[in-house]
Amino acid sequence: MSAKPKFLFVLSSQSILPSRGTPTGWYLPEFVHPYNELAPLFEIVVASPRGGEAPLDPYSIEATKEDPECVAFLKEKSDVWKNTVKLESLLGKTSEFAGIFFVGGHGPMFDLANDATSHALIREFYENGKVVSAVCHGPAALANVKLSDGSYLVAGQKVTSLSDAEEEFMQYTKDMPFLLESELRKNGALYEKADDLFGVKVLASGKNGKLVTGQNPLSATVIGEALIKAAEI
Repeated sequence: MSAKPKFLFVLSSQSILPSRGTPTGWYLPEFVHPYNELAPLFEIVVASPRGGEAPLDPYSIEATKEDPECVAFLKEKSDVWKNTVKLESLLGKTSEFAGIFFVGGHGPMFDLANDATSHALIREFYENGKVVSAVCHGPAALANVKLSDGSYLVAGQKVTSLSDAEEEFMQYTKDMPFLLESELRKNGALYEKADDLFGVKVLASGKNGKLVTGQNPLSATVIGEALIKAAEI
């Protein structure tokens, strides 16, 4: 029995970008950097909507081949994302965890954005005073969540995510089911972003600063510290 508190990391199960028919999934550095930051302090449980192997976006492997942490993680820790638990199995177990963190990549835009189980878990975590967090496209999982009173989780909250301008710069605007920044704003979020494209931005909002969001892959390198602070350990 581990003495460490648990932290839940959630990966997308979406493996194909429908409009292009190309592989997609979750984005390597957005998992690796927060994981490495939190692992000394938390027992990290990794889940996905379908359970089993969560698809790693091959582009993110190529993009991080000069990142020693990502290269080492790829080589040594593949079992972590190849044996994820099913999200459904974690409903009602919020008390065991300090928080939940949604890794980005284009995958979450297609599955987690409208996943009823994921929404129920987020609501459970947030309403029980746990950390609720996401980076880059990960906030797609938060954008449409409604709390028990029927209001949107993000309404009136300072949040960030990959910006619409960044999506456009990467030439994926037409491939997305919606634009994340626009969706967050539509649902009442007080959206903020870095001054420059792909600048670092991490925000802590919500009850006691426990709603933590990061804008893009570079923000994933620093969000770990914000998660530890929000978890108050």
